[in-house]
Amino acid sequence: MNWKTDENKKLIRAILALETNMEAERFLRDLMTEKEIIEFGKRLRAAEMLTNKISYSVIEQKTGLSSTTVARVAKWLNGQDGGYRTIIEKLHHDDSIHSRRGLS
Repeated sequence: MNWKTDENKKLIRAILALETNMEAERFLRDLMTEKEIIEFGKRLRAAEMLTNKISYSVIEQKTGLSSTTVARVAKWLNGQDGGYRTIIEKLHHDDSIHSRRGLS
């Protein structure tokens, strides 16, 4: 993957510029199809479930993802770049803060 193209650098800047849930929802809805949004949400859920040591078969059943996709998510989750791991840690940290503040 070449992240250095002008288009990809601009996409990353656009994502980082989003400040609210509503901005993110609107941008993602304009950027992707409904099926893509659903698929990406399922992949993130699978990554969270894998982090919690849930079996592939249960993940497939709960998300509707194929075994190939679950295996690919597991590969990326445990890979060197760690995109899934990074965001899961950030989400867990944010959830902990909201829970302590009574905002969950």
